[in-house]
Amino acid sequence: MLGAEAAPVQVPIRQLVIAGWTGRDRIAVEKHIRELEALGVRRPSSYPIFYRVSVARITLEASIEASGTHSSGEVEVVLLRSRGRLWVGVGSDHTDREVETYGVAVSKQMCDKPIAQRFWAFEELKPHWDKLTLRSFISEEGKLVPYQDGPTAEFLEPHDLIERFSGTKALPEDTMVFCGTLPAKGGVRPAEHFVFELEDPVLKRKIRHEYRTVILPVAG
Repeated sequence: MLGAEAAPVQVPIRQLVIAGWTGRDRIAVEKHIRELEALGVRRPSSYPIFYRVSVARITLEASIEASGTHSSGEVEVVLLRSRGRLWVGVGSDHTDREVETYGVAVSKQMCDKPIAQRFWAFEELKPHWDKLTLRSFISEEGKLVPYQDGPTAEFLEPHDLIERFSGTKALPEDTMVFCGTLPAKGGVRPAEHFVFELEDPVLKRKIRHEYRTVILPVAG
């Protein structure tokens, strides 16, 4: 649903982009890159970096399928340009962590990208953008535990990120961009149940979605 729409509307998406290494603090970004290098994840050629992913990976469903047990979700702000306006939602860049060690771009393409159905108009958020909060929770030992939590102030401002991607401050029409994620409390790890949300404490509202991952066996 876009803004105050009372019912879901059909929105065409012609381009899906996953932005990586989008933190405002360049020193912190570089530190995280070195941490991942120690785990075998290749350093990005530049940052922020923009991975193109099949639009077919976008899903509103409450479950996805993944090969093996090495994938996990991560909460991200989602930008959408539609009907001539910029919209803001929330999604999970579910990623295959095993594949990520030898090909980040391939790992992004391996998994579906769940998103929440509701989107807010960016102009409503712009005056207090840095006060928005991202959170996620995972299932462990039968209960949900905090997994990620932090403000949008940690990331590049939307028009700054858009300009670095497209060369202008306007996102191309019918384009969706995932805007980067937060560190995981206790480290990145898989979970069968993933819950994520975007909170607007100023206008007192929240977008929330959850999904479960069905593990497909890996033969051979």
